[in-house]
Amino acid sequence: MVRANGAVSLRELARVVQTSEVTVRRDVRALEAEGLLDRRHGGAVLPGGFSREPGYPQKTHLAAAEKSAIADLAATLVEEGDAVVIGAGTTTQELARRLARVPGLTVVTNSLLVAQALAHANRVEVVMTGGTLRGSNYALVGSGAEQSLQGLRVTKAFISGSGLTAERGLSTTNMLSASVDRALVQSAAEVIVLADHTKLGADTMFQTVPTDAITRLVTDEHTAGHDPTARELDALADCGVQVSVAPLGLATEPPGHVGLPQHPPAPGVPRRTAGGPAPAAPLPGQRRPGTHGGPPGHLPTRFVGVRP
Repeated sequence: MVRANGAVSLRELARVVQTSEVTVRRDVRALEAEGLLDRRHGGAVLPGGFSREPGYPQKTHLAAAEKSAIADLAATLVEEGDAVVIGAGTTTQELARRLARVPGLTVVTNSLLVAQALAHANRVEVVMTGGTLRGSNYALVGSGAEQSLQGLRVTKAFISGSGLTAERGLSTTNMLSASVDRALVQSAAEVIVLADHTKLGADTMFQTVPTDAITRLVTDEHTAGHDPTARELDALADCGVQVSVAPLGLATEPPGHVGLPQHPPAPGVPRRTAGGPAPAAPLPGQRRPGTHGGPPGHLPTRFVGVRP
């Protein structure tokens, strides 16, 4: 599975082989000892993960449910009339599909997939950067993309990447992508990182956003259920990053796929988000006293998600 997809989560492996994550984790450790793969928090990748990036078809199948839940929660942070930038990625593509129903929204993006998701949203204005097309992730990169972002100012930037650590921040495997992502976040008053549990603790070649420049992290509840990723979340919160945890099982949209753009509902249909209609104000994400104790499935009190 790792050879086919470039990366895989422990949760998905356990589901496929019908065993526990504890057993899978032990076997992955043995495979790493043989040099067949590299372990990551919550998953495994092919050796040389610092520079290797899975293609778009592979990434769409990795942590699909988690990405959908993250997109649901992130969509509640966008209000009517906002101007935002959205970077390239499968999680940001999921977010864009949900934003098609936000009236008066302006979206600036370098991602063809994000633009495609919003192509039929009559109440959303989409502004694309220039640049050179990078086929592996359908994103515009290079000096043309960076120059088109000069002088831009928006309220929020939604961005993803290949890895996230408290020590180094967000990183990616491609130099051109990292450069454009830096230009995107420089235009925003708030920087919101969308990263599922397979990204937590992973560190790749090119830094995109240093930790002190990240306003908020939106992640999935599996990060709070494993000691290494839970410690990483603690460290990020200690650095001042607001952490929001999206519960699984509340996704309102199916995972995205390659194909024709999705059509939003007719005008007047209310926007759905995890847990009900979007709140009037962004969810709080400040650290709160608490530990990672509690029964299985219990969300740590330090982090905030959407109530079922």
